[in-house]
Amino acid sequence: MPVSRRTHPFFIAFTALVMVIAGPVSAPAQQAEYIATHRDWHAFQYTENGNRVCYVASQPTREEGNYTQRGDVFVLVTHRPAENSRNVVSFITGYTYEAGSTVSVEIDNTEQFTLITNNDTAWTRDAQVDQALVGAMRAGLTMVVRGTSSRGTLTTDTYSLRGVTAALREIDRACGL
Repeated sequence: MPVSRRTHPFFIAFTALVMVIAGPVSAPAQQAEYIATHRDWHAFQYTENGNRVCYVASQPTREEGNYTQRGDVFVLVTHRPAENSRNVVSFITGYTYEAGSTVSVEIDNTEQFTLITNNDTAWTRDAQVDQALVGAMRAGLTMVVRGTSSRGTLTTDTYSLRGVTAALREIDRACGL
């Protein structure tokens, strides 16, 4: 029997994550609505302060590192049309990054990107790099993300990029882009 949208394990875990990311907003505004799954990528939307927010998310297909405990790991690509913000890439790593460290992202062993970190999240430096990274993701098959925890543990997370283009099309439609 297929798992329903609302009981899909990824949906449940990701809805909880959105509530943390969205911050202190009213409960109905935080409820993420599942849109679709395309291979390894999931599309969602929700309303924040009366404005639509759409995003895709995926989890690593492989996590490597000498760690004993680690939280949930995700990559997100988010649209916030009311803020003229599109294709913002962020990585939630399941641990606190080393202060002042950077994260390397490699697409198909060819394209390299360097991201900045804060607590458990890594971002690109600006919208131009976001656009380039998303373009590489759309064209690629595999994304490898390397970072260092506050305890000095090196991690390598490998993501499949199968389905990212179709999932991004879903959020483009959902957010009217």
